[in-house]
Amino acid sequence: MRAMQTVASILWRRLDAPGHDACRLERNASAWQLDGATVFRLEDGRIAQLHYRVRCDLLWHTQWGTVRGWLGGAAVDLSIARDARGHWKLNDEAVADLSHCVDLDLGFTPATNLLQLRRLNLSKGESADAPAAWVDLDGGVLSELAQRYERRSDSEYAYEAKRFDYAATLSVTEDGFVRDYPRLWVAEK
Repeated sequence: MRAMQTVASILWRRLDAPGHDACRLERNASAWQLDGATVFRLEDGRIAQLHYRVRCDLLWHTQWGTVRGWLGGAAVDLSIARDARGHWKLNDEAVADLSHCVDLDLGFTPATNLLQLRRLNLSKGESADAPAAWVDLDGGVLSELAQRYERRSDSEYAYEAKRFDYAATLSVTEDGFVRDYPRLWVAEK
C-alpha cells in the first residue's frame, strides 16, 4: 500500500475547558485518514491525552479507528472497526444495532465532523441525518449519536445533536475541517 500523503492540517483550541487538538487529513490511492492528538482538561479536573486515527474508503465510509492515551489515571486503548456489511466492533467485540451508522464520531475532537460532511457532500439548502457510531470514553462503549446537518453556504452548516442538546452553525475550512464549533472549539490562526 502506498504511503499516506498529507492533504490538510489544523490546530484547534478548546473553548469550554483548557485544551488543544492537532489533526491532519491524509490520503493514498485507496483511503482517507485522519491522524490527530488532543490534550484537554475534563469538567471533573482530570487531564486527557489522546492520539486518534480514523481510516475511511475513498467514498468516506469509515473502515476503522483507534484511540490511545490516557484519561486521568486510566489508560485508553480502543480499536473500532466497521466491516463491509456495516457491522461494528469495539476491541474485537461486536456492537449491536449500529449497522445503519456509516460514520465514526470521536466526541472529544471536532476532527470527525469532516468525515460526515465530506461523505454527505450536501449542496446549499440540502440537509441530511447522519447517525454516527459515537465513542464514549468514560463508559468505554460505542453507541448511536443522532446528528443532522444542513448546508447553509459554502462554509457554513447548521448542526444538531439532540443527545447533547446542542445546535449551532458550524463554519468550515475549504478542506472541510470545522473552523468554528461554537462554545466548544475554534481553529487557531
